[in-house]
Amino acid sequence: MFLAIDAGNSNVVFAIYDEEKGQWKNHFRLETHSAKFSAQLAKKAPLYFLEHGISPQDILQVGLSSVVPELNPQLIEFCQNFFGTEPYLITPKSFAKLPVKTLRPDEIGTDLMCNAAAAYTAKQTDLIVVDFGTALTFTVINKNGEIIGVNIVPGLKTAIKSLFLNTSKLPEVELKLPESALGKNTIQAIQAGVLYGYTGLVKGMLESIALETKIDYTVIATGGLASILTPLKSVFDEIDPNLTLTGLRLITQVNN
Repeated sequence: MFLAIDAGNSNVVFAIYDEEKGQWKNHFRLETHSAKFSAQLAKKAPLYFLEHGISPQDILQVGLSSVVPELNPQLIEFCQNFFGTEPYLITPKSFAKLPVKTLRPDEIGTDLMCNAAAAYTAKQTDLIVVDFGTALTFTVINKNGEIIGVNIVPGLKTAIKSLFLNTSKLPEVELKLPESALGKNTIQAIQAGVLYGYTGLVKGMLESIALETKIDYTVIATGGLASILTPLKSVFDEIDPNLTLTGLRLITQVNN
């Protein structure tokens, strides 16, 4: 079995790929910025494997993608102690063997490269990958596998939290698409403003990219929040919640 560890700005996701069944299973996550991250990692991860009947010896390879460098030593040490193996840490040097290329390997996040590698390997065409995470990102790849650009805006949770933290009276609300674009109370007003607003943002961004480059793209959405904006379902050609994990596994195996 292959273990993917995706350390993002909000959560560290652990997922196992079953080679025999050809599928991802047994996801679990820890909050990235928890003050007790090390303690939770040491306690919850072994317990999770025990509850699912998975022995550490069943994990034959571990890949680590991280945009939170300060967590890397803890995650590497945990893998060494628990699995008896060091994870393969994806770095800019990992990109040389990939079917996708970027002009600035030192600037692009490993999570975006995981997305690009997985999407292009599967589709081999002009692509836009929309990743709904802590940041909302658009990674644009041409049919030759070249990443021709990326843009980044605050993610849905980031926008909601910003309103809550920077205003004295507005509450933090659930990420749930209301029935109407016109809120009838404060909670609905925030939900409508952010979620319908981001629906328009995504459509507008995709249209702007296509208009500027004069390319008809296949659009793939990923990230934990990709399915919340239901009006966008017709805009996306595919929603793949495991795209980053698939790319993480691909990059690890290509380099090992």
